Amino acid sequence: MTSATTKAAPGGQGAPPRPGARTAPGQGRRANRAKAWATRAPLLPALIFLIVVTQLPFVATLVISLFDWNALYPDDRAFTGFGNYDTVLGDADLRGAVVTTAVLTATVVLVSLLLGLGLALLLDRKFAGRGFVRTITITPFLLVPVAAALLWKHILFNPEYGLLNGLLAQLGDIFGFTAPERDWISEMPLVAVEAALIWQWTPFMMLILLAGLQSRPLELYEAARLDGASNWQLFRHLTLPHLRRYLELGALLGSIYIVQHFDAVFTITGGSLGTANLPYVVYQEFYAAQEYGVASAAGVLVVIGSLLIATLALRVVSSLFREEGSRA
Repeated sequence: MTSATTKAAPGGQGAPPRPGARTAPGQGRRANRAKAWATRAPLLPALIFLIVVTQLPFVATLVISLFDWNALYPDDRAFTGFGNYDTVLGDADLRGAVVTTAVLTATVVLVSLLLGLGLALLLDRKFAGRGFVRTITITPFLLVPVAAALLWKHILFNPEYGLLNGLLAQLGDIFGFTAPERDWISEMPLVAVEAALIWQWTPFMMLILLAGLQSRPLELYEAARLDGASNWQLFRHLTLPHLRRYLELGALLGSIYIVQHFDAVFTITGGSLGTANLPYVVYQEFYAAQEYGVASAAGVLVVIGSLLIATLALRVVSSLFREEGSRA
């Protein structure tokens, strides 16, 4: 009995593990899970902070949007389900705000992309002081949005001492005509807001497209030039197809931000003259009318629209990373 036990000991339960012996599958999985948790543990405080700051307020907004809640009558709260959403989608003023938001976003994004593409093509060329010019060009994007809107409202659009009327007066003196003092904001309010946003967002588009231009395969351009291709043919058949993903990325990211833009509308026109977009309507319903339920419903719709655009943007970014990885 003793000898049998002794022989079985090396492979039995009481024997020490042999060098190079495989661990059990369960132990390997537990070790991998412990290693994964040890790697992710430093990120947990940031994740908890993100959930508390962003997700909990959104859940609270979602719950409030299901109630008829006016702050002036706090005791008259009542559950209405999706009634507030019907109000948002059925009210003519709110539908107008949706149309204004779409027009404002589309105009700013498209014009900013075209101007950004032109600037990127110019700044991709080599010339003296190119770094300084690039830095100056991105300055509008670095300004606080309210400061940029105030700059356009008072320095450019003011009918009495604004720069635009001053330039018209100077041209009138040179060419012999009388230039009227125009109130730009009153005559073309939506264009005034769009101009301020285009000025601020064109550098953003330029940076994205300039990064795309600098990742071009230059050997293809050299081969095309040897074959006699013109600059327009190079731009049409090589540059534009290469920049397609970057143009999509710029359009999607710009749409995410501009569809939620509030500062320029509030500062330049105060939401009047047909310039009220959805973020301004949310502000108006929440602070002016004290309709918490309707304002929350409008805010939820803005978030849903932004999430849809963000999903498309993430897909474009993923495809860009895959393309760059395949080239590397």
